[in-house]
Amino acid sequence: MTPPPLPRARIAGLDGLRAVAVVLVVVYHLFPDAFLRSGYVGVDVFFVISGFLITTLLLRERAREGRIRLRRFWARRARRLLPALAAVVTVSASLAWLVGGDVLVDMGLQVLGAAAFSYNWVSMADGGTYFSAADPEIFRNLWSLAVEEQFYLLWPLLLPLFLLLPGRRSRAAAALGLAALSAAWAFTSVTAGADLTRVYFGTDTHAFGLLTGVAVAFALHGLVVRRSSVAGVGPVWGVIVGALATAGIVAAAAVGGGEAITFPASSLAASLLTAVVLLIAAWPGSWFGRALDIAPLRWLGERSYAVYLWHWPLLVLLSFQLTGAGPETGVPVLAGAGVALASVVLAAGSYRWLEQPVRRHGFRGALALARHGLRARPSRRAATLAVALVAALALGGTTAAVAAAPRTTTSQSAVDAGRDALEQARRLPTPAPAPGAQTVDGTRVSAVGDSVMLASAPGLLQAMPGIEVDAEVSRSLWAGARIIDGLAASGELREYVVVGLGTNGPVSTEALQSIVDAAGPDRYVILVSAYGPRDWIPGVNSDLTAFAASHPRVAVADWSQAISGHDDLLAGDQIHPESAGGDIYARTVKRAVDGAATQLAAAQWAAEQTRTTLLELFGRAEDQ
Repeated sequence: MTPPPLPRARIAGLDGLRAVAVVLVVVYHLFPDAFLRSGYVGVDVFFVISGFLITTLLLRERAREGRIRLRRFWARRARRLLPALAAVVTVSASLAWLVGGDVLVDMGLQVLGAAAFSYNWVSMADGGTYFSAADPEIFRNLWSLAVEEQFYLLWPLLLPLFLLLPGRRSRAAAALGLAALSAAWAFTSVTAGADLTRVYFGTDTHAFGLLTGVAVAFALHGLVVRRSSVAGVGPVWGVIVGALATAGIVAAAAVGGGEAITFPASSLAASLLTAVVLLIAAWPGSWFGRALDIAPLRWLGERSYAVYLWHWPLLVLLSFQLTGAGPETGVPVLAGAGVALASVVLAAGSYRWLEQPVRRHGFRGALALARHGLRARPSRRAATLAVALVAALALGGTTAAVAAAPRTTTSQSAVDAGRDALEQARRLPTPAPAPGAQTVDGTRVSAVGDSVMLASAPGLLQAMPGIEVDAEVSRSLWAGARIIDGLAASGELREYVVVGLGTNGPVSTEALQSIVDAAGPDRYVILVSAYGPRDWIPGVNSDLTAFAASHPRVAVADWSQAISGHDDLLAGDQIHPESAGGDIYARTVKRAVDGAATQLAAAQWAAEQTRTTLLELFGRAEDQ
């Protein structure tokens, strides 16, 4: 028999704060160019709330009953989290099956991570990344739910050790000490050059928010005050300080231009500010807690869990439908607003017809209600059958999605094919130049590039046998200058230098000049234009064209123009060429190299003609 839920003693301010947190995260994901450039700190707000709430509930149960019933606690957590999670995973996976393509990559592993509440570790083991929006993981946002569930599993077992300490202050200090250790571990790891996603996803390196919430719960447990002041500060000042701390959370979400600059400092700042908000809002008789729970915020906060679950899968699915690729640069404003609205609507339905019935009646009780619905009036019977049909279709769609899931994205497959082609070419002898060839032989060409060039390597090797290709994923223009300088110093740099490094970020005249300087005055540099759904690509191509126009021994291979209108020859990310697209890339580069050779030959012919003419003129002058 399912145990009845414990009476819920509501804590003022929690739902309003949840609403703030979910807005920060949703805006950050849907509108990456908006002012909330570090909006991921909303997750840290959720962590602090969770640590505070769970510890408070456990302490209340122990005070009331003399012990903590672990089985009942975990059953309550399951009733709270599983219904919405199951709906989001099965429905989203089924929709992904209908969309197809890269959105299905590793679907089985993603579903396993979601079901086992280990998504953070499963994703890291598979090479997933939180901060790369080009990664099409449809359930990536479940990493935070996994961290919380791991906390829910372990914390009730560790809590008795804290209760051995005398008094709430010593317990709060111990929790803060552990939070400080977790934060220090995160800072140390980032400083030491550890993978940023590992630090962000890691339960150990991201536990400081949960432990900060634990400290607030210990500090407030059993607190009895006669007035609605907060630690001696009057209620009006409590409202002011609480409002300033809330504004500080929003400021932490707005500061910085990205995670590499602000994390983990932004997350730690948001966690500490959230602790201040909780301390003031949950203080007995606090005015601020009631103010924070105004009706709209309270309504959204009650449904924030499902809003958080729905918004990311919907964003990924919509992005693939619109562009065939992940949400690397966001979606149009109206589309983002549509995702936000759909998330709220689905969350409201989930809260009313799925989450609340299970929370109130348990899983068995909810099933009993469903069976009763089959024997009720026709309208209710039809509604119950419709829900059952949707559930069956969602389960079937999830099974189909897992069965059809590819292991890698099309872009990764293209890059891997290019890398294999280069490895095979290096094991073969360099082909001799073709006798009587009218074009530049590949043995006279060095190519340095990023993953787009790497994916095009099979085409380059076929179009220009003997070409030397040095290409790797995520290379910048500045890295190219260093590589070319090294090749020149070792005597391995050839007559024509092809540079394809415009995909991963803006370029600058200084960086381009450093490449030309590294190549030296006797070589010709071919700059390959960039193509893809990145907001900096037009600027890159404009800068490449302008630079080539002002340098006589620099030309542009216009890959952007050549592939435009042939998106079907690109991988799912609309950046990396597949086989036929790689052939176009190679032909574009070869034409540019041959054009450069023709231009050089013409310039040399003109110089020779000028020299001959001058010699003839000088000879005549001497005869006279």
